[in-house]
Amino acid sequence: MELKTLIEVLDKPFLSDTKSVEIADIQSDSRKVGKGTLFVAVKGVSVDGHDFIEQAIRQGALAVICEEIPVLPIEIQEIKPVFIQVKDSADALGKVASQWYDNPSNQLVVVGVTGTNGKTTIATLLYEMFHLMGHKVGLLSTVCNFIDEEMIPSTHTTPDALTIQALFARMVQAGCTYAFMEVSSHAIDQKRISGITFKGGIFTNLTRDHLDYHQSVDNYLKAKKKFFDELPITAFALTNMDDKSGLVMLQNTKAQKLTYSLQTLADFKGKILESHFEGTELVINGKEVAVPFVGHFNVYNLLAVYGTAVSLGKKPEEVLLVLSALHPVAGRFETIPSPLGYTAIVDYAHTPDALTNVLNGIREVLTGSGRIITVVGAGGNRDKGKRPLMAKEATKWSDQVILTSDNPRMEDPDEIIRDMVAGLKPGDMERTLCITDRIQAIKTATMLARKGDVILVAGKGHEDYQEIKGVKHHFDDREKLREIFASQQS
Repeated sequence: MELKTLIEVLDKPFLSDTKSVEIADIQSDSRKVGKGTLFVAVKGVSVDGHDFIEQAIRQGALAVICEEIPVLPIEIQEIKPVFIQVKDSADALGKVASQWYDNPSNQLVVVGVTGTNGKTTIATLLYEMFHLMGHKVGLLSTVCNFIDEEMIPSTHTTPDALTIQALFARMVQAGCTYAFMEVSSHAIDQKRISGITFKGGIFTNLTRDHLDYHQSVDNYLKAKKKFFDELPITAFALTNMDDKSGLVMLQNTKAQKLTYSLQTLADFKGKILESHFEGTELVINGKEVAVPFVGHFNVYNLLAVYGTAVSLGKKPEEVLLVLSALHPVAGRFETIPSPLGYTAIVDYAHTPDALTNVLNGIREVLTGSGRIITVVGAGGNRDKGKRPLMAKEATKWSDQVILTSDNPRMEDPDEIIRDMVAGLKPGDMERTLCITDRIQAIKTATMLARKGDVILVAGKGHEDYQEIKGVKHHFDDREKLREIFASQQS
């Protein structure tokens, strides 16, 4: 593709040369640059692509998008690369990537989901729903990406801009008409969603998370809000009325404003009739439906799914019918019964609010003298401030707590547990154990459990690894529990 065609989507770029250049590839990673590449120098969190412009040109880059044109050695100047200077090269990357792949989001109905908790569940259930309705659908999520029925492993909640556009292009090629994606605060802030035409945006909730990156809750909120501020007038913005930040998301959006709620009047109003471990009976906009999901937090997720489907033109009766046929997402309130009469639940809850939601969901349906035994840790090299809060919420809503290792990454797991213990009162320690080895922590919980109890193993959910000192070791909470339960039957 000619460079001038590729950059026509940019806003008033400065070109060092107007000569005709044929581009063979686009890269923002200098290590992947080859002959005929357009290199986009992006200022990242830890690495600045501008430091690798010279290397990219030596490897064959014919053109460079950057925010500052560097002074280069004479031998590099003689190659005469074309520089395209822009105000924001991260924003430019998304736009030229979209142009490179023939603007695939314009050929799809793309809906993004953002918020602290619920993104994966909502995006995945929308994918499942529209698939059951007979559509070819794409999904970009924390757990896995899908191009119709082709599964592609995911490495980030929201991929980089080039990967997103490449996946969208493959979706179009495969005949997909809808695409649902998680939109993380990091992706919004880093302009990874630049160049995407959204038909809808969903806000779930906002609680403390990622403060290691955003530094403050206010910055975190502003990152989420930016997604809605930039939605086009042709899109819809669906928000959770019951979250204190819900209406904030709609303040400056040009999109159609829609709401969902359990507590107040809204476009999509829900009411819980009855809850049990097998599921929930509820009313949505006056119509009853039974679903195999447990807890208020899951009902909010289902209201967002229902509201999105109806907003995309689906008949309410059809949406309710399909809603009743959906099943929980892997690692999200996933129940594993023990042959000894207690139940284990594996959930991805890794924020204080998410942990509270899951524990309250269990408490809603717990019967008799059943107890809640919670196994939980906190990730290393992440927001340290939420560690004591995680322990505090776990002890507040559980009968017994075992603090353990999550993904310690480059940190000392014992130090992480000490950070968690700092959030506990002296009385809380009487029913709290600290067991660093996660396998031993889970085994201990199963030894403490009695008939009618519930064990919650929180924090990792669908993950099948534990990251220690930069190395990912195979570890799956669900797998470990099933192994233990199998031994109980022998």
